[in-house]
Amino acid sequence: MKSKIKITIRIILAFLFLLFFTLTGVTAYFFLADIESRPTEEAKEQIEIIEKSYQDRKVFFLTPKETTDSNTVIFYLHGGSYIAEASKEHWSFLADLVEDTKAKVILPDYPLAPKYHYKEVFAMIQPLYEEIVATEKAENFIIMGDSAGGGMALALCEKLGEEGKQKPNQLLLISPWLDVKLENIKIDEVEKQDKQLHREALKIAGIAYAGKDGMESYLVNPILGNPNTLQDIKIIIFTGTYDILNPDVHRWIELVGEKVQIELKEYEGAPHIWLLDRSKDRTNEAEDAYQELLACIK
Repeated sequence: MKSKIKITIRIILAFLFLLFFTLTGVTAYFFLADIESRPTEEAKEQIEIIEKSYQDRKVFFLTPKETTDSNTVIFYLHGGSYIAEASKEHWSFLADLVEDTKAKVILPDYPLAPKYHYKEVFAMIQPLYEEIVATEKAENFIIMGDSAGGGMALALCEKLGEEGKQKPNQLLLISPWLDVKLENIKIDEVEKQDKQLHREALKIAGIAYAGKDGMESYLVNPILGNPNTLQDIKIIIFTGTYDILNPDVHRWIELVGEKVQIELKEYEGAPHIWLLDRSKDRTNEAEDAYQELLACIK
């Protein structure tokens, strides 16, 4: 709950920043400190976490405590409405994921809006991904992301395909945010059931991430991307019907048709990124979805 409140506050601050920028033409960048992800103590006790520097940003390498012969590497892009760092729930989820799959997870601490925009984000994550692919030589390479990170992960794969670069074996998306405009009329009905996300607040965060020229770019709205760039990637999407981002998942699947190999795993009544938080007060559906996710990786 604390992480959701923090994200809402960040969205309000992003709006105030954009308003200030519009009215005065003076940037407040120098007053906005870089926000950085920090692993929790619980995660550090559960798995090995090595922090490295890349383009003056952090990159975290997560591996099991014990030696493993797993050949799976997961390049993970966390959510947070493009304006928040990896949360406590992310670290708990990723620690469990590493422990249960024995895979290596690489988590970039990418630059955040409103101080940075999508161009700065992709200027970091794409070359980092390409270096990792060249050095890891994993037989099973996965790009994975949740929410805003899910949209970013899809956009990265579209860009790699467009440029003829090496793509991952799998793309795993959890409650992905595919269109920051949120104009799908089917959202109106789902919004009545979504107790976590606020449509207008998310739009503000999307504007901050897009900057001056990004709103029509598939890097911001991957729903606009060319489906032909995604051939030869197995795409698996986890989504819940009580998530306002769910309708655009269905819209994207309709748009790409049979050009893309997509497996949809939809949970009735599940909220946004429900499987990242499998705390005791949740239903067994979160654990069921998590186990299904593990089966996709192993």
